[in-house]
Amino acid sequence: MSVNPVSAQDAIARMGLPLGTPGAYSAIIDARTEDEYALDHLPGAQNWPSLNNAERIVIGTLYKQVGPFEAKKKGAAMVAANISKHIENHVFDLPKDWQPLVYCWRGGKRSGSLALILGQIGFKVAIIEGGYKAFRTALIAAIPAQVERLSWRVICGPTGSGKTRLLHCLRAQGAQVLDLEGLANHRSSVLGIVPGEPQPSQKHFDTLLWDALRNMDPTKPVYVESESRKVGNLAVPESLILAMRASPCYQLELADEERVQLLLEDYDFFVKDPALFSKRLDALVAIRGKQVVEDWQAQIASDHIEDVVRDLLKLHYDPTYFASMKRNFLQIENAQKLVASNRSQLSLNAIAKELISQD
Repeated sequence: MSVNPVSAQDAIARMGLPLGTPGAYSAIIDARTEDEYALDHLPGAQNWPSLNNAERIVIGTLYKQVGPFEAKKKGAAMVAANISKHIENHVFDLPKDWQPLVYCWRGGKRSGSLALILGQIGFKVAIIEGGYKAFRTALIAAIPAQVERLSWRVICGPTGSGKTRLLHCLRAQGAQVLDLEGLANHRSSVLGIVPGEPQPSQKHFDTLLWDALRNMDPTKPVYVESESRKVGNLAVPESLILAMRASPCYQLELADEERVQLLLEDYDFFVKDPALFSKRLDALVAIRGKQVVEDWQAQIASDHIEDVVRDLLKLHYDPTYFASMKRNFLQIENAQKLVASNRSQLSLNAIAKELISQD
């Protein structure tokens, strides 16, 4: 049998090794339930539940109503059956040098049972001491150092100026980009929720962010959009917010009418579903007042969506943006202006090329 307990810090260090490198894990196995896995999991982990969602409820109820001993007997039978299925479904074709990392919630019975059987087969198995809980603690502690080792370039600009499009152009041309809105599944405004694309949990957002940071090259700049402390319902780590606000800025500028058309393109789901757009505006009542919002909703009902977008920029987004930038970003006064001739990819590609050549 070969089961090797490793600390969460050691597991994190080895997760960065390329496959085939001595000490690298061949696979990462999450032995928790489907729901626990969906809430968050280690990057690249496969879900092999020792107990599934329903079974965990059964065992928990038995534990409380009958007692620990009976619950453990029933749980052992369920775990054994599930591990047997995982071996049949996933293990038969694996080579002897396959080396998995296994974990559950606290590194206890669920991952231990799976690791024991895999080790008895002859695989060299690592198991995280303290499980996912310890990994999460180590991950949160590691984010500030990951942020500090990188050189940040902040893309600023009012709503609709094309900041996210520019980030995509930069990435397409080989630059390092941290797309917080992409990780968060949100456009980072009161209207920024994307229909049909729920945001990840805060824990999974943190994991996605950490995974992106650890894979970045500190010898090259990282471009990021000038986000606030929250992207939708998700909080950006304080260390990253402070680093962004102290870093060099670029001010992306686009003509107002081009901004209106860009927003109509990027938020086309509001154009296709005016009722959804109207309902989302309810969130602005506390800020802009009931009468203003009702006037906008009436214009939407009359198919004047473009006029509403224009008003939103002038009365809501622009004043909020400029006040926030002046208050929070230390180098905004010295920001280099990036003037886009229009909203096209061709225009933004040219800006991206210029930025990369400068940096």
